[in-house]
Amino acid sequence: MAMTTHCNIVSTEESLFSGLVELVVATGSYGELGINYGHAPLLTELKPGPVRLVKQNGEEEIYYLSGGYLEVQPDIVSILADTATRAGDLDEAAAEEARKQALHDLQNQSGEFDFSRATSQLAEATAQLKTIEELRRKAKAVR
Repeated sequence: MAMTTHCNIVSTEESLFSGLVELVVATGSYGELGINYGHAPLLTELKPGPVRLVKQNGEEEIYYLSGGYLEVQPDIVSILADTATRAGDLDEAAAEEARKQALHDLQNQSGEFDFSRATSQLAEATAQLKTIEELRRKAKAVR
């Protein structure tokens, strides 16, 4: 049996997960990272995208985070998210529409155009679509 650590995922709206995990995979400010039992203490900003948890029984869960922070302490991994959603609850059509709208806005800049807002919306929509794709890959691997 693999060694586990406690993990909490909390957003501003709710607590999404609290339990023992063998592995946490997330995208930090310097790239993708994996956290398991015995990892060195760490604090990093999280980019929008999927967070994958491998639970004690080997079962995987995937969450989408719009950003936040990950903290690793000797006995706990805490993920504090701006917003977080279970990957299965994401709306692919809405994410694709948001991506298209952000691309349209970036290509057709006018008057009081907010470039940083449009690029942020594009990044978030793209990260949601990436999370949905990761969930699909996981589902295919289980079959």
